[in-house]
Amino acid sequence: MSDRSATGLDRSFEHVPDTDQSFENALAKARAGDRLTVADGVELMTTGTDCDGIDPVRKEQVLEAADRRRAEMVGDDVTFVANLNNNVTTACNTGCLFCNFKNTAHQFESEYEGDHTGFTKTPTESRAVVEDALDTGIYEVTSVSGLHPAFVLNEEHREILESYENPYAEVDYKPPEAYDKDPGTYVEQMRAMSVGGVHLHSMTPEEAYHARRGTDWSYEEVYRELKDAGLDSAPGTAAEILVPEVREVICPGKISTAEWVEGMEGAIAAGLDVTATIMYGHVENAAHRVMHLKVIRDLQDRTDGITEFVPLSFVYQNTPLYERGLVTEGAADAEDELMIAVSRLFLDNIDNIQSSWVKFGNAKSLKLLNCGANDFMGTILSEEITKRAGGGYGEYRSFDDYVEMISAIGRPAVERSTDYRQRRRIDPDDAPHGPMLGPRADGTPMLAGRESDGGEPAPADD
Repeated sequence: MSDRSATGLDRSFEHVPDTDQSFENALAKARAGDRLTVADGVELMTTGTDCDGIDPVRKEQVLEAADRRRAEMVGDDVTFVANLNNNVTTACNTGCLFCNFKNTAHQFESEYEGDHTGFTKTPTESRAVVEDALDTGIYEVTSVSGLHPAFVLNEEHREILESYENPYAEVDYKPPEAYDKDPGTYVEQMRAMSVGGVHLHSMTPEEAYHARRGTDWSYEEVYRELKDAGLDSAPGTAAEILVPEVREVICPGKISTAEWVEGMEGAIAAGLDVTATIMYGHVENAAHRVMHLKVIRDLQDRTDGITEFVPLSFVYQNTPLYERGLVTEGAADAEDELMIAVSRLFLDNIDNIQSSWVKFGNAKSLKLLNCGANDFMGTILSEEITKRAGGGYGEYRSFDDYVEMISAIGRPAVERSTDYRQRRRIDPDDAPHGPMLGPRADGTPMLAGRESDGGEPAPADD
């Protein structure tokens, strides 16, 4: 197989999808439940490196093996959560080429005279968003934000950063007074969003790096302080592709693979559950995807702290990678199916694989539940990242939507907690449906009368 990315553009990468393994041997190992090597994974991801393109018959064999493995590992239940996204700020100077979520922080400064479409929320505003959402029955708040230069862990952190001779150049810090709105500290934001018994899922390794920049604090120390402020679990986004040569192309200003792993280990050591992700379908090839899976599997072998794995198909339309001609499209349907399937077969130590309706839309995300996935994401009362990148599949799914869609493929719909420790199987005949696990939930539909949007692909990414 030639060295090509998912978009079909030639790339000069050291790691390419060539192996000494055969597809038949890799498939036999997958069917037997044996632990797969990277070479095995590449053969399955490509449906064989002995020929160009994806072979449709071989693809179906991989999907069937993954679906069978899913049934063996977690059964037929399709789980989902009642959740809200509350991202604090879009201000960010990292400059990732796959992202259209952020706005350069300079645009948020008080003296800036231009217009921008970004936002920053104060802790008081974040608390109000969560308080309002609790009345709908949600029990998870997911928060992933840009790296605002005034955003610090706590006041001690602010003092340390202000002691630098040139804090903006050295540690990407400017005081809150320089900006129209103060995001406060990470500790203040965690306290603000952790109200009413809600589960707070926040602070990626990239955000944790920002919360310790300019100090000698460990990730574990940072996550322990955040946990004391109300953080319950950490999202393993900011992973993109955990292979250095790919990160050098798409996010050279972001933390390294080693830093991402260290951040996850710190969160787990602090007593937090974590998730893990991959953001694929841009400049990487099949070898990179499987190498990424190996990093995740090794991390889980060491820590046993990852509750779910979330494949995120790159939404390219409004991103710098597309605007600069570095990609021409995202992953094909067959690639999305194989990404889910090989994740299930390769990650033998992670129970839960997610299918994202935000990325794929209703029909395709349902198909992926028959390719090895068992989790169907969450209600997401607001979704800003994928939408700003070009995604168009809506921002909300009701419980009735979930029950109808999941029942249509003959699987049980199950409301779950963020950590999967609480589950409630839903009776499809007992409509209307609403959440029961939330601190204020009583089974009432979340947004009565609100129609979900199942439209064409929407605009920003991980």
